[in-house]
Amino acid sequence: MYKVIATDLDGTLLNSDHQVDPFTVSTVRALEAQGMHFVIATGRHFCDVAGIRDVLGIRPYLVTSNGARVHGPDNALIHASDLPPDIVRRLVHPHVAGEHGRVIVNLFADEAWLIDRHAPELLRFHQDSGFTYEVTNLRQHDGSDIAKVLYIGEPGDLAQVAANLEREFGDKLYVTYSLPDCLEVMTANVSKGRALQVVLDRLGIEAARCVAFGDNMNDIDLLETAGHPFMMNNANPDLITRLPNVPRIGNNFEAGVAHHLRKLFAMDGAVTS
Repeated sequence: MYKVIATDLDGTLLNSDHQVDPFTVSTVRALEAQGMHFVIATGRHFCDVAGIRDVLGIRPYLVTSNGARVHGPDNALIHASDLPPDIVRRLVHPHVAGEHGRVIVNLFADEAWLIDRHAPELLRFHQDSGFTYEVTNLRQHDGSDIAKVLYIGEPGDLAQVAANLEREFGDKLYVTYSLPDCLEVMTANVSKGRALQVVLDRLGIEAARCVAFGDNMNDIDLLETAGHPFMMNNANPDLITRLPNVPRIGNNFEAGVAHHLRKLFAMDGAVTS
C-alpha cells in the first residue's frame, strides 16, 4: 500500500551526531531497490542535503529550507519560493534579531549559507556533507534569492525574535522552530507539507500511500499531509501536544526510522508495494 517515504533529517533520520548510520543506509537502499520513492524533507540547505543524500546512496526528491526549495532526483529545481527582498533586509536588522547581538543570523541563498559571524560549533551538524558557511555582512545583502532566514540562539532570545516577527510581519511569514535553539523564517506559502504535495502530484501518487517521519514543529504540515505519519519518540513535547494522535516510534539515536521501516515492509522478507 505504501509507495512514498518522506522523512525529516535532524532528530529523525540522522543520529545524535547528525550523521546517517550503516543500518539506516542499508534499509533505505533496499527499499529503493524495491521501487519505493523517497522524499527528504528538512530545514537544511539543498547543497548540504545533497551531500547527505550521497552518503545514503539513494535518489530521493529533496525538500529543503522547510519547503522553499524542491529538487528532483536529478538535482533539477522543480519548485522555489523566496522571501521578498525588502523583508529579508528587515529580517537581518538588529531591531528584529536583537540589539544585544547574541543571536546568530543566517541566510540560505541558492548556492550558499551566509552567516553574520564565525560559528565553528555549527559545523558538527554537517559532517556527512562537508557543507560550510560564508561569513558576510548581511546588512549589505540586497535580499534577493533567499529561501530562508535562520536565527540561532538561546530559547529566551529566540522567543523575543519570534515576538518581533509577529509584531513586524504578522501572517506574511512562515515562522517555525526546527530545534529549540533554531528559529526559521520562510515566506508564508512555504511548508514541508506543501512541498511534499508538489512531489506527490508530480509522481501521481495519493497522500494515502505516503509514510512520513518527523520530530519537531517544522514537521507539523509534513505529518498532516502524509496518509501515514509517524513521530519520533524523542519528538519535541510541543509537537506531541499538537499532534496527539500521530503514533510514536523509536528514537533517532537508535535508528528508529530504519527499524520502523523494516517492520512496515516486513523486512528482511518481502517488501510490500
